[in-house]
Amino acid sequence: MTTELLDRVPVDRITEQARQVKPGRTVLTLIAGVLFGLGWVTAKVFAAIWFAFTWCWAAVGVGWQAAHGPSRSQQIAVLMGQIEDLSAQVHRLGG
Repeated sequence: MTTELLDRVPVDRITEQARQVKPGRTVLTLIAGVLFGLGWVTAKVFAAIWFAFTWCWAAVGVGWQAAHGPSRSQQIAVLMGQIEDLSAQVHRLGG
């Protein structure tokens, strides 16, 4: 059974391909892979940190607005929107 298995394994092709591998290129490929992985992980970590920072900043802003209420310009913008809605309703009713 072992002989049958060894007959099916292309030992000569494997040996030929193994001899074509260049150690310098292999080492450089491994170094490049490690550096690429380090860069990828760094980018993901900084993206997560940036998201956490901006989320916290937005939370502070929302808390500030909740404590002080809407600004004068925000109140005016809401009232102007309501006036426009009412004007559109009056116009639809034929007034």
